[in-house]
Amino acid sequence: MSVNPFKPTAGKMPPILIGRQSVIDDFSEALTNGVGAPGRIMLITGQRGFGKTVMLTEFRRIAKSQHWETIGETASEGLVSRLVQALSPSGMRIDQATISPSIGIPGVATASLGQAHLSAAVNPLTLRNAINARLGSRKIGKGKGILITIDETQAASHEDVVAIATAVQHVIADADESDVADIDKKGVAIVFAGLPYMVNELLDNEVTTFLRRALRRELDNVPIVDVKNAFLETIADSGKTIGEEEALQAARQSDGYPYMVQLIGYYMWQSAERRGSDSITSQDVETGLRDALLAFDDAVCAPALDGATGAERLFLTAMAQDSPGPTRVADIAQRARRSRSWVGKYRAILIKDRLIRPAGHGTVEFAVPHLGEYLASR
Repeated sequence: MSVNPFKPTAGKMPPILIGRQSVIDDFSEALTNGVGAPGRIMLITGQRGFGKTVMLTEFRRIAKSQHWETIGETASEGLVSRLVQALSPSGMRIDQATISPSIGIPGVATASLGQAHLSAAVNPLTLRNAINARLGSRKIGKGKGILITIDETQAASHEDVVAIATAVQHVIADADESDVADIDKKGVAIVFAGLPYMVNELLDNEVTTFLRRALRRELDNVPIVDVKNAFLETIADSGKTIGEEEALQAARQSDGYPYMVQLIGYYMWQSAERRGSDSITSQDVETGLRDALLAFDDAVCAPALDGATGAERLFLTAMAQDSPGPTRVADIAQRARRSRSWVGKYRAILIKDRLIRPAGHGTVEFAVPHLGEYLASR
């Protein structure tokens, strides 16, 4: 029995990381180039379904292959405490901790790490000490280090982001001040991934200004020709066939949106499999697209609108009448019964949040495939 090669599950490694090689190279080269290389502090942004989680998984795989230790976390309450726990071997005591959120204990804590709850006041120093202690371990070789990846960074608390940024900044400075030769210095790499508005909030914070030196990479749509070639290669490797025209048809329908690429690939392959055929036809592509759109609505379109305000939804609903084509800004003002200045304000907000994009003079279009049709259907 053949196995479907497409993996549209969130965070599951797809067969081919199409269109992402330059970002992967930036990270891999940073590990090789030593302490201070720009790619060792990275901010990766993109809308849901653009492959941020997959990219972090690939980074950890690369780091492990270069004999680095890795820690993968998703932002939520207690993020810094979990990082300290992951960094500290069983039985190790931490330098500063609290046994309750309000009582600080200077010096060596008497509670074991698993029982400690860190307060905002001691978080940066505790995390810094935990990273340095781990780097001092013999388990980490010369010139190697620790990679920390933080997914869904937009969900992190302000205190946790500040603590992580402060700790990493000091660890880098500690390495710079050591007498160890650059080639032998152990280091830390950290990659934050999250939705586009995350970057603006991170960089606007006075305490995290050092993150402005981070390498910023925004995951965008993959070129259609690359998607077509990926379909041809992946399907051939799986034991089925697809024609050039059919592969191009599927690629165009995906709009280069990575998650949609995986969905269409999965369902058109499955359509042929149900027919007992080794050849994916144009009809299979159409069947795959219909099934993919249903899954895409639930996984991408609905969550994309979760954080939208009433005014932003009004703007987007006015655009939906023209989807999938572009909308004139003047028509949005008329349909929403709002002023041009109101339209200008929310146009800027929605472009910054990567929900819409300019489509020519005086026009805008949806940046998330099928979002307009999804809104219109409701």
